[in-house]
Amino acid sequence: MKNFYDVQQFLKSFGTIIYIGERDAEISLMMMELDELYEGGIIEQRVYDTAKIILTHELKNSTN
Repeated sequence: MKNFYDVQQFLKSFGTIIYIGERDAEISLMMMELDELYEGGIIEQRVYDTAKIILTHELKNSTN
């Protein structure tokens, strides 16, 4: 994963599509979904960490 789109496609592979029209809220929901996947043992920590970093960066950029 290298960008926001990659994270969206990754979550889509688990059947998760998030679109509500508000970027900050979408990013927050994506982060929550990643938390659930990680805590459930479905994804590896490396993948989780990478996706969270990308989303955190996107959240900072969307508020600036």
